Amino acid sequence: MEQSQKFIEAQKRVKEIKGFYNHLTAYIIVNLALIILRIPVVIFFMDRLGENADKGFVEWIDLNVLITPLVWGIGLFIHFIVVFGKKSQFIRNWEERKIQEFLQEEDEKNLKNWQ
Repeated sequence: MEQSQKFIEAQKRVKEIKGFYNHLTAYIIVNLALIILRIPVVIFFMDRLGENADKGFVEWIDLNVLITPLVWGIGLFIHFIVVFGKKSQFIRNWEERKIQEFLQEEDEKNLKNWQ
């Protein structure tokens, strides 16, 4: 693999890792804000609506504040696996063997065409 191709792949890898860390930063900031504001928001709706408060609505808001980090966390975990998931040595060896096999087949085919 030539040097410029290695550089391009390294840049791509850095961009992927940076994207994951940006995603993680947004996750932490937004969910901390949600958790910190959870109690004041629930209290606000309870006070504002008073006795007419729809308990289901307030519970729905509270539940959504708790579910958001969970669902988003699943997405963040998938992002982590995509960026940092390592292929096993067996898979890497198999890929390399297949690449070499296809290159060899192509060389043999080209050699036959020349003869």
